[in-house]
Order: sequence, then C-alpha cells, then structure tokens
Amino acid sequence: MLRTLFFYLTFLPWTLIVLLLAPLISLLSENAVHNWGGVWGRSCLRLAGLRIKVRGSQHIPRDRAAIYIANHQSNFDILTLYAGLPLQFRWLAKKELFDVPLFGLGIKRCGYIPIDRSDRRKAMHSMNAAVQRIKSGTSVIIFPEGTRSPDGKLQEFKKGGFLIAVKAQVPVVPVAIKGSYKVMAKNSLRIHSGEIEMEIFPPIETQGLKNADTDNLLKQVREPIAAMLEGVKTDEKNVA
Repeated sequence: MLRTLFFYLTFLPWTLIVLLLAPLISLLSENAVHNWGGVWGRSCLRLAGLRIKVRGSQHIPRDRAAIYIANHQSNFDILTLYAGLPLQFRWLAKKELFDVPLFGLGIKRCGYIPIDRSDRRKAMHSMNAAVQRIKSGTSVIIFPEGTRSPDGKLQEFKKGGFLIAVKAQVPVVPVAIKGSYKVMAKNSLRIHSGEIEMEIFPPIETQGLKNADTDNLLKQVREPIAAMLEGVKTDEKNVA
C-alpha cells in the first residue's frame, strides 16, 4: 500500500510537469519530445520501484521504419516501451485522446498519429494517413489487442495494424511484455513490486504481401509473443 501511495503522490505532479513542458520542448523537434517521454518513462518506473529487463534489442531495424506490435497487460506497458525500446517511435492513438485538455496538446506535439474509429470511412482515412507517415520514415507502436488484458492472458489480435503494415510495406517487429499485469492489473489502482520483461523479436518482412496475407502475418507475429509469455527466454540485459 505504501508503494502505491508514494507512486501516485509523485507520479501525478511529475506527469503534469512533463505535459506542461512538452509543448516547449516540441519547439526543438518531435524527436526531442520523444526523448523527454523516455525520461518520463524511466523515472516513473523508478518511482514505482520497478526494474525492466530487455532482450533482443539487436533485432531493431536501424535503417528504416517499422511497426512494433506489442501485447498489452497494464498501464505500465507504455512506461516500459518508453524506457526499454531504444529508438524514435510514435503511437497510434484514438482520436478522442487528442481532445483531452493538456494531454491532447502534448500527444499532438509529440507527433502521435490519430485514428478515428467513429465510422468506416473515417477509419480508412485515418489508416491511409498513418500509412503515409510510416512510409515517410516514422516507426509506430500498436497494441493489437485494442485494450489491456483483463486477466493477463494474451487476447485476440485485431487486424488493423497488420493491414497498415501491408499497405506501408514495412517490417513488423513483435514485442512481448511480461510481468506488467502482476505489477498493476486492469481495473486496479494498486501497484505491486515485481520485474517487467520485454523481448524484441526479429522483424517480419511485408514486402510483396497483399491484404489477403494479413491473417498469416498476424499469426506469425502473435506466435513468438505467445511463446514468450509462456516462459521462453533468451539472453537478457538490464536497462532500468
């Protein structure tokens, strides 16, 4: 309980400071704002008394954009990705989040990509806009489960992110996050001690794939994530 109380007493004012400074930092560049987000992610993990272990950083494509597909167990997944994924990336975010006072301004200046799901036409327009951003060299992160897992188990993947990957013809990098559910479950505010593991797998190429190949691509990406969550491990490296 003391861990939880300390975290919120420090996390909330610190996050407010981060959001207030983000528009100013964005005057330098979107990349500078992302780096500021990395500072926020690492510091918040420390405030919670958590460490993360990352494996597979060597698999990150350094010469081109990619789509990073990650499972979603907890709110701490966002902090973990900021702290442990050593590259510039942007998030695909629901359009409604851009309307939230202050927070919406912050994510807009960070270069987040809005996705409007209010109807099929707007969703397709948003998807095409995201494809163009990715083709221009912007790497993105997608949670294909759509929301946090209610029980920590891997949920079914939605196809949207994989359709974007096929349209953009960029590699897809599976990313597995394990342990964050035990730290903070969905619908709970309590924070428990623990360690979060993140494993980055080799990229899966999409060159030449068509929309009809989406189901197979989804399966290829989901398999290593599911295997890691079931206990498969490789060499590890402490990063936080």
